[in-house]
Amino acid sequence: MKELFKEVIRINMMDETLDKENSAKKLFTKINTMELPEYFNWTSQIFEDLHVKENPDKIALIWTDIDTLKTKTYSYKTLSQKANQLINLIHKSGLEKGDNFYMMSPVLPENWFAGLACIKAGMVGVPTATTMTQRELEFRFETYSPKVIMADEDSACLIDNALEETGIEPKLKLVLGQKTGWVSFDAIENESIEAGSAKTRSDDILFCFFTSGTTGPPKRVGHTAVSYPIGHLSTTVMIGIRPDDVHHNLSAPGWAKWAWSSFFAPFNVGATTTAFKFSFLDGEQYLDAISRHEVTTFCAPPTAWRTFANMNLDSFNLSSLKQSVSAGEPLNPDVIDKWKKHTGTQIRDVYGQTESTVMIGNPPWMKGKMRSGSFGFPSFMYDMALADNEGNQITQAGQAGHIVVKLDKWRAIGLFSEYIGSPEKMSSVFVDNYYYTGDRASFDEDGYWWFVGRADDVIKSSDYRIGPFEVESALVEHPAVAEAAVIGAPDPNRYQLVKAYVILNPSYQASRELALKLFKHTITILPKFKIPRIIEFVPEVPKTISGKIRRIELRQNEVAKQGNEVDEEIKEYFYWDFSELSFKKKLK
Repeated sequence: MKELFKEVIRINMMDETLDKENSAKKLFTKINTMELPEYFNWTSQIFEDLHVKENPDKIALIWTDIDTLKTKTYSYKTLSQKANQLINLIHKSGLEKGDNFYMMSPVLPENWFAGLACIKAGMVGVPTATTMTQRELEFRFETYSPKVIMADEDSACLIDNALEETGIEPKLKLVLGQKTGWVSFDAIENESIEAGSAKTRSDDILFCFFTSGTTGPPKRVGHTAVSYPIGHLSTTVMIGIRPDDVHHNLSAPGWAKWAWSSFFAPFNVGATTTAFKFSFLDGEQYLDAISRHEVTTFCAPPTAWRTFANMNLDSFNLSSLKQSVSAGEPLNPDVIDKWKKHTGTQIRDVYGQTESTVMIGNPPWMKGKMRSGSFGFPSFMYDMALADNEGNQITQAGQAGHIVVKLDKWRAIGLFSEYIGSPEKMSSVFVDNYYYTGDRASFDEDGYWWFVGRADDVIKSSDYRIGPFEVESALVEHPAVAEAAVIGAPDPNRYQLVKAYVILNPSYQASRELALKLFKHTITILPKFKIPRIIEFVPEVPKTISGKIRRIELRQNEVAKQGNEVDEEIKEYFYWDFSELSFKKKLK
C-alpha cells in the first residue's frame, strides 16, 4: 500500500500539467480495480512506516493560538510518540479495539494525537463539534454510548450534564486541563512512547460522523480503515499538496472537513500541517498567521474567502502561497479575481461530502482553464453522473439532474461504508447502482460541472448544512407557535440565512417582543449556527394537498423579493436588529 502513497507524492511533485493529469488518471484506475489487502492500518503502515521512518525529525504540525501567539511544533516522530502514549493510557483503562472514542475539543494538538491513536488502536473515532448543545449530546450518547471521551474544560461541563441525564458512564474521560472526575490528558506523559498496533481489517469501521440531522434525526456515517485514509488520496491530489508544503485548512475538529484537509491530505504525503486556534475569525489576525508561518497550500470555506477578499490584502505578505482551495457553494468571480491579484493563486473550488472524499473539483492541472462558477470535473476515483427523477442517466449538456456516484463498474474506495444502524436511510440513497448525494448539478458541452443546489430542503449557510425540521421543531416547542416552516433565504455573504415563517396560536399577537422571545428560545435549544436569523409571522404557509409544506414555494417567494421594496404590512424581524441578543456582527 505504501507504493500508492509514494506514487501520489510523485504525481504532486510534477510540474507538467498534462503529465500530472495522465498519471493521476492511471493511478486512480489502478486503485479502482485493485484488490484491497485483508488488513490495513494507516497509522502504522503509512504515517509511521513511511513518514516517521524516512523523515522522523520533519515538522508535522505547527499549532498557534493566534490570540496569544503561543506556538507549539511537533515532528512526525513526536506525534507518533504522543499517539503511542495515549494508546497505552487507554489500554490501562480496559479499552480495546472496536470501542469508540468521542473527541470534543477546539483546535488543539491533542486532536492530532487522538486521531493517530484511534486508527492505530483500531478504535472508532467520533469527532464531535464544540457547538453541540446538551440535547444533541444526549441524542448521540443514547444512540452510540461513549467508551472514551476527550474534551476541553468548557465542553467537559456540558458533557457531564448530558451523561448525568442519560445515565451513561464512559470507561475513561480525558480533559485537556483539569476537572474533577476527569483524568487530565497530561497523564499520557507517564506512559511509554512505544505501542503496538491493532490488526484492523480493511472493512473495519474506524470513523463515525454524525450528520447534521437535515431530514430527521442525525445519522451515523461509517467510514472504514481504507475509505478515509486511501479515499483521501483523491483529496490530496485535488489540493496538490507536496511533501515540502506547509498546509493550512480553516476548519474546526468535529467536522469531516477537518479530517479531510487538516489530517489525511497533508499526512498522506508527509507534509507539514498548521493549526490556528482562535476565539472568532478575525481576518487580520488570520492572514497574519498565514503570512508568518509561510503557508503554501490553503483551504477555507467560501465565507472566509469573502471575508479575506474584502480586506486590504496589500498589508499581508502572501507570497508563499502556491495553492488556494474552497469547498462549498461556488465563489463570486470578484472574490476569486481579487485573491488572485494579490496572491497569484486562483481559488479552486472542490466538492464532496461527509459520506465521501473529494468527488468533483478543479485540480492543479486546471490552472488557467477554470471557469468562474464551475466546480470542475469528477475525480478519477469516482464514476460520477447525473440522473433525472426517474433514475435515467443524463447525457445532455445543460440539463440539471441529481448528482450520483455510479456503482456498476466499481465502488469508489472513498465512499462511506454505511449509515450505521439505519438500513432505511441506506436504501433511500443507494438505488439502482447509484449513490444519490442529495445535490443537483448540470454540466456544459465541454464537461465543466455547475452546482445547482440541494435536491431536498437542506439549508446551506456559510459552511454549515442545516435541516429545516430541527429548527421548526425547536420553534414549535414555544407555546406561542402553532406551526413553523423554515427555509434558506438568499444572502450575498452566507449564501443562505435560516428564515422561519411562524404561525401563531390564537391567543398570541405578532410583535417585536414575541420575536425576541422566539430568538431567545431557539438559542437555548439549538447551536448558534442553526438558529433563525429572520422570523416572519404569517397566517398560513403554502402546502400540498397531502398537507406537506411547500418550502420550494417559500424559497421562490424569497428570491422574488430580492431587490424589491419590502411590504410594510409584512411582520418580519431580523436577529441582528435586537441589541438585547448582543449580536455584535451583522450578518448581512
